[in-house]
Amino acid sequence: MQPLPKVSLKFGKERSLLRFHPWVFSGAIHRIEDSAKEGGRVQVFSGEGQALGWGHYQKGSITVRLLEFGNALPDAGFWEKALLRCVKNRKALGFPGKHTNTFRLVHGEGDGLPGLIIDVYGSVAVVQCHSIGMFAERELIADALMTCASDFITAVYDKSAESLGNKEGNGWLSGSGSGDETCLENNLKFKVDFATGQKTGFFIDQRDNRALLQQYAMGKKVLNTFCYTGGFSVAALAGGAVHVDSVDSSRKAIELTEHNVALNGFGVDTHQSLVEDVPEWIRSNPNQYDIIVLDPPAFAKHMDARHRAVQAYKRLNISALNQINSGGLLFTFSCSQVVDKQLFRNTITAAAIESGRSVRLLHQLSQPADHPVSLFHPEGEYLKGLVLQVD
Repeated sequence: MQPLPKVSLKFGKERSLLRFHPWVFSGAIHRIEDSAKEGGRVQVFSGEGQALGWGHYQKGSITVRLLEFGNALPDAGFWEKALLRCVKNRKALGFPGKHTNTFRLVHGEGDGLPGLIIDVYGSVAVVQCHSIGMFAERELIADALMTCASDFITAVYDKSAESLGNKEGNGWLSGSGSGDETCLENNLKFKVDFATGQKTGFFIDQRDNRALLQQYAMGKKVLNTFCYTGGFSVAALAGGAVHVDSVDSSRKAIELTEHNVALNGFGVDTHQSLVEDVPEWIRSNPNQYDIIVLDPPAFAKHMDARHRAVQAYKRLNISALNQINSGGLLFTFSCSQVVDKQLFRNTITAAAIESGRSVRLLHQLSQPADHPVSLFHPEGEYLKGLVLQVD
């Protein structure tokens, strides 16, 4: 095999890589060989010439994402070995299972494959690349998937256009289908539109938190905001909620919510959907609820937007706290990576103080086991949630 182009670090900048953090930032780099190509594989060396690992090169703040550490170089079987490891790890967790066939097979850095997300919907694997290097290898990834996961995957779909700003569009890498699947999550049915929906089509990361809501929903009136495809709404109805209001600004999201509610046998007698701007609607809505779910999109994707995001979370939670019946529950979440657990909790505490309500913390929530976090890459813990009881 031909040697890989070399990326040499400045002296002393190898410490994070020796602790197995997979990112090489541009400021740590001393020299990049001219043969390095955007999206290509490179080998990283310390300032003293020690081989630290190999990965994908991309111009930008995160210049290299390491796929292997040490002095090993990639071989022809790399993708099959890497994906087989993920398959074995998910099977050890019970995925796919009799009652759940919707799960995350590859979670980027958490599975040692930074820049790669693979979600499974029934028999379709949806690949979303978040780096140019992963996109360049998407066909190799699809071939390896069809080999090492052939017992449950029959087709592979690429959903990288949005994540990379790629104008070429999405498409099938192996097999074919309609672009959507009806899948199972904890025995509940959901239509997943992976071809045109947000992310890869469904927010799999809220599975355990939807199951928790289901446990509390019996006899309750529930508000599900930013409902998208209605996951929390269906879970609440399955748990015995007497009524659920689902609110989202997207007409398409509401249509999917209504489809999923009907798919599980629930009707308009227990469910109402509204196309509204959530922050504005919740401020002016006089109704009271026993449970409110706040699951907004990321309010901040960069550090320079963090302060505005914190203020938005605070205002939204104050509005919700004012509409909860005494003894009711607030399920509140943030998926903004730049808002860490402590900052989010402090923000919700500030909202509770301003609301004047007495509030107790019942649960601290995160992403499920099929969205693992590498101990060496704590940035991978992006989903934060609190369940609060309000007097």
